Amino acid sequence: MASERAKELAAKQKAELKAAKLAKKNSTNPKDWGWFKQIKETFKVTTQTDPQAKWWMLGAGLAAFAVFAVLSIFLTPFWVWLGFGVAFGVLAALYMLVFKAKQATYKRYETTPGAAEIALGMLNTKAWTHTSPITANKQMDVIHRAVGKPGIVLIGEGSLARLKPMLTSEQKKHEQVAYGVPVTTVIMGDQPGQVPLRKLASYLNKLPKAVRPLQVNEANQRLRALDAARPKLPVPKGPMAMPKGVNKALRGR
Repeated sequence: MASERAKELAAKQKAELKAAKLAKKNSTNPKDWGWFKQIKETFKVTTQTDPQAKWWMLGAGLAAFAVFAVLSIFLTPFWVWLGFGVAFGVLAALYMLVFKAKQATYKRYETTPGAAEIALGMLNTKAWTHTSPITANKQMDVIHRAVGKPGIVLIGEGSLARLKPMLTSEQKKHEQVAYGVPVTTVIMGDQPGQVPLRKLASYLNKLPKAVRPLQVNEANQRLRALDAARPKLPVPKGPMAMPKGVNKALRGR
C-alpha cells in the first residue's frame, strides 16, 4: 500500500512539474521568459517602432567582424581571430539592439502618462530606489520619486500649471520627514528648463552627491510611512511592464 501511495505521489509531482514548465513556456509574463525569448521580444518590439534597427544591428556586427577578419590576415592562427570576429560581431549587434531598444522605448512611450517610470527603471538599482508614481490627479499629471546619493528627487510630468503646486506640496511633505536629506524637483518635458524623457536617467546620475548611503536607507524607511498614508491613486501605475532582462540590459548592466 505504501508503495502504491509513493507511486501516486511521484506521478502527481511529475504532472505538476510538467504543468508548471508548460505554463512558464506559454507565459506572457516577461519574468518567466528565458534570455533568448527576452532578446527575441525586445527585437520584435524595437523593430516595430524603428524598422531600421535591424540594419544598424547588422552593420555593427559586420563592422566588428571585419576588424578581426583583417587581423586574421596578419596574425596566426587565423581561425582564432575569425572566431573572435564572430563573437564580437554578435556582441556588437546585441549592444546596438540595446541602444536602439532604449531609443525606441523612449519614442514609443514619451507621450504616455507615467512614462518617467521608463527612465527610472533604467537607473542602477544599487545606487537608486524609485517609486512610480507617488501621487497623481485626475488629469493624469503624476509625480515620481527617486532616492539616491543626491538625495530625494521628485519628478513631475504633465501640465506645468498643475504640476507646480503639486510639486510644491510634495516637496514640503518630503522635507518634513527628510531630516537633512535634500529634496529637489524636476519637471520632465521638452520645454525650456525641463528634462526630456530620453535624458532623465543621465540627468539624475549627474546630480551632485549630497548624502551618505546610511542616510539614503533611513530616508527610504521614513518615506514608506509617508506613502502608507496616501489615498489610492486615480491612475494605473506605470505605462508598461518592461521585461526583466531588458531593464538590466538598458541600464547597461
